[in-house]
Amino acid sequence: MYEQGLILLPHLATLGWGVGPGGEVIDTFPYFVSGVLHLISSAVLGFGGIYHALLGPETLEESFPFFGYVWKDRNKMTTILGIHLILLGIGAF
Repeated sequence: MYEQGLILLPHLATLGWGVGPGGEVIDTFPYFVSGVLHLISSAVLGFGGIYHALLGPETLEESFPFFGYVWKDRNKMTTILGIHLILLGIGAF
């Protein structure tokens, strides 16, 4: 697979997804599902960015105080960073 220019899909093969006993790819469905999930996730992220750039409120403090923050507030920045690291850890699991 690496000789064909693929970089990340061989890592799925090393985990045994869609690979038979001889190392031959016998099922491409796991690769298809991975691609579809990435495509949907990137579309949601892109549409969210467009929404917040064009239609979203200028500041979130008035509408949603939980999402408002000041860069100098160390506790809020630590909380935001911690939440993101936890979500990344769950996603990597």
